[in-house]
Amino acid sequence: MKLQHIAIQTNNIQKTEAFYKDVLELKILEKRSDSVSIHVGSSVLQFIENPEFDSIYHFAFNIPENKLEEAIQWCEEKVDLLIIEDKRIIANFETWNANAVYFYDNNGNLLEFIARHDLDNFQIKQFSSRSVLNISEIGIVHENPMELGTELIEKHGLDFFAKNYNSENFAAIGDDNGLLIIVKPYRNWYPTQIPSKSNKTDIRIENKGVQTKLNF
Repeated sequence: MKLQHIAIQTNNIQKTEAFYKDVLELKILEKRSDSVSIHVGSSVLQFIENPEFDSIYHFAFNIPENKLEEAIQWCEEKVDLLIIEDKRIIANFETWNANAVYFYDNNGNLLEFIARHDLDNFQIKQFSSRSVLNISEIGIVHENPMELGTELIEKHGLDFFAKNYNSENFAAIGDDNGLLIIVKPYRNWYPTQIPSKSNKTDIRIENKGVQTKLNF
């Protein structure tokens, strides 16, 4: 499953554009008075301005499976990577065969660079913003993750993520290329103490050659 386009909210378009353009060095595809669209590998991340918005999102970017250490070095000049535990910054997801690091954007959104070792995306060239492959995950908050997950599967022909232990608190839909991470309200976003809240999110996915728009 591919996350082609995600639209989320921000209360400051100007600062958001500056962060993604000047700090993460990603290409701006389109800038309007109330929105900005950002090129993230094969995906598009769009922010829509809402002056009243005061919450955060969690989303992840896939990077080449062999480039996490280089990505860390690249990030350290730009953002503060989050400490997970025991002074570590690298999260190890054994069952997913993946490693990740976390940081915040200007909005306080929780961002993640994740290297999924089962994907054939090894790269030789030095890590840069051009190494970011796509939007890998977007967090969705729902009172019943399994119920929503089952509904999406039945309606749109999607699948639960086979590597995940899906439960009433946390469910994942999709595959290594793209995941909808569905959690219960007020469950802390790993690895922080920030409780999850439901926010307007518009998503366009491609699954088995079929494009589908999802609105949460």
